Amino acid sequence: MVTPGVESYIRQKFVEFAGLSDEQVFVEDVTMAVVISRSPQMTNSIDLMEAFARTANSVRKEYGVRVRLPALPLDTPVSIVLKAFLEEFEKQEAAA
Repeated sequence: MVTPGVESYIRQKFVEFAGLSDEQVFVEDVTMAVVISRSPQMTNSIDLMEAFARTANSVRKEYGVRVRLPALPLDTPVSIVLKAFLEEFEKQEAAA
């Protein structure tokens, strides 16, 4: 089971690094391509990957769990990415 608060922490950090609100990313369940187009801080998929890497680094610092995401196409909804993030967190936390 995922540590309580991890999902909200991941969401908070990602939107912070994307320069968007939670509603702009998660409520509408947009794709990663839409996140790039909406973000004032992103111009391409490399910027998106950097936001995910910074989020993963924050999770490692806060919870001591290293999370690595699989490669996903830009038409993947952010809810699927969040689910993958949480599944990987749970897997790595159990292995620790």
